[in-house]
Amino acid sequence: AETLGEAQRAAGATERLLELLAAKSPIESPARPKPLPARAANGAAVSLDGVTFRYPSRPDTPSLSGLSLAVEPGETVAVVGPSGAGKTTLFQLLLRFYDPQEGDITLDGVAIRELDLHVLRDAIGIVPQDTVIFAADAMENIRYGRVDATDEEVVAAAKMAAAHEFLEKLPQGYQSFLGERGVRLSGGQRQRIAIARALLKNPPLLLLDEATSALDAESERLVQGALEAAMAGRTTLVIAHRLATVQRADRIL
Repeated sequence: AETLGEAQRAAGATERLLELLAAKSPIESPARPKPLPARAANGAAVSLDGVTFRYPSRPDTPSLSGLSLAVEPGETVAVVGPSGAGKTTLFQLLLRFYDPQEGDITLDGVAIRELDLHVLRDAIGIVPQDTVIFAADAMENIRYGRVDATDEEVVAAAKMAAAHEFLEKLPQGYQSFLGERGVRLSGGQRQRIAIARALLKNPPLLLLDEATSALDAESERLVQGALEAAMAGRTTLVIAHRLATVQRADRIL
């Protein structure tokens, strides 16, 4: 009787798992994707032309309406506005988590709809507001940025991101287990691991989503220095509320 109960619970759970496994994203790579041109030394060019987007859950309310924007290679553009203005939506469209209902988005002159999804997302690095830390050691958490990176490359990225010093002081150094969701690290330390990941990936386009919003002044100073290292030689879009971040931008949107 006990085994039968367990089998029935397992059957119910499996049904739901199979539904999840069968789920397909509406966003897919094209059948014949175009290649990206060779990478320029100073980053990628990004262009939005008349982009209008409504979330499927709110089809009557545009989150972005007729947005046009051209970002030159190597330029740093700060995106500023109140909550709900569409800042994070802009990043989600660039990563092609959604497609706009109207308008086009291009990366280095190629429409992102015509790019293979892996190629598009390989060209973009993101430092999110809420960093995801995996239940693994520090070395593997940084290597998530580029899985074929050597240990030496991981350490070099950590040094550029001002993370090397605190990682070395952990009980097992880079082999230290960081805990579920990085519970053993402070907010500033988690952010610097996210920046190290982005530096290791070395993408031509960098998206920073309020990367210093949850930090105290000392942590912000360290992270800001790491971000400046990350922004060198690439195009950067940064969502910002803090004046210090905005002041360093070439342009404010």
